[in-house]
Amino acid sequence: MRVYYLLFEFLFLFLLPVPGNSGIISGFQKYYCKRRSGRCALTGYLPKEEQIGRCALSGQKCCQKKK
Repeated sequence: MRVYYLLFEFLFLFLLPVPGNSGIISGFQKYYCKRRSGRCALTGYLPKEEQIGRCALSGQKCCQKKK
């Protein structure tokens, strides 16, 4: 029974976001951007695009062509 507690604790610690490296949250935001037919821009978006969200906590922007 103690083994289950240890496994649960390791799983919980693994899923906690580390400051500066939030892989789970960033991955979810990138997936959400792709679902909205957008792309992740590192620095900025093109003149014919508009920002529809964020791709990561580090400042990447989710961009889409203007309608």
